[in-house]
Amino acid sequence: MLEATACQVRRDILRMVHAAQSGHPGGSLGCADFLTALYFKVMRHNPAFQMEARGEDAFILSNGHISPLLYSVLARSGYFPVSELSTFRRIDSRLQGHPATHEHLPGVRIASGSLGQGLSVAAGIAFAKRIDGDDGLVYSLHGDGELQEGQIWEAVLFAAHHRIDNLVATVDWNGQQIDGPTEKVMSLGDLRAKFQAFGWTTLDMQGNDMEDVLRGLEEAQSRTRQGRPVAILMHTKMGAGVDFMEDDHGWHGIAPSDEQLQRALAQLPETLGDW
Repeated sequence: MLEATACQVRRDILRMVHAAQSGHPGGSLGCADFLTALYFKVMRHNPAFQMEARGEDAFILSNGHISPLLYSVLARSGYFPVSELSTFRRIDSRLQGHPATHEHLPGVRIASGSLGQGLSVAAGIAFAKRIDGDDGLVYSLHGDGELQEGQIWEAVLFAAHHRIDNLVATVDWNGQQIDGPTEKVMSLGDLRAKFQAFGWTTLDMQGNDMEDVLRGLEEAQSRTRQGRPVAILMHTKMGAGVDFMEDDHGWHGIAPSDEQLQRALAQLPETLGDW
């Protein structure tokens, strides 16, 4: 069932970006399995949205340019009508190119897209939950290119220092960013060693294998409440699920043509119904 849901989510992503002729399909497709597993299996959440996330888990999308993915998963989870996906990036739509809180879209807790900020927010929410005696966990998602931002490492240091052990931060490690491979733009080096050196519990998982995504998230849950924040290094392919988009940084932020959309959709059977 999760694989079928992720397949439909990928269809939603492609159709949204194509209809708007604007958006970021590559990273959205690559993280579809992860966010599907998180919302439909792992995370404790309620579509009757409350901003404070009291008594439930919270998710922060730091790499906000992959908003098509978040919007699809939220809609398919019942936060707002699936039909609203057709308004993506339109004037006066609640589904802007980057998630925005002033649109009051259920499921969105921060305006994101200015890369590097989401981990600070996630750490703050997790810290507040601990102070309030709230047993909820906080999950966040980050692009690997985003880790070139200095604020990320300030937040990594903060979370370790304060032993924020109800925080699980996942890095989409696809090796691609808008200007090309991360190794050419600015090498990230040994991310596992870096997070471990900062005092985080660090795990790996294959982000385009649903079984391993579930395993990785379950392991991450089991490692919380042990005095350390948890980082998951998630190995994915940009554009996963569409053969001509995979591992191609060119699909970071361009929309498919009519012909390309049909080629892509032919690889992704409709499972839950298109809008």
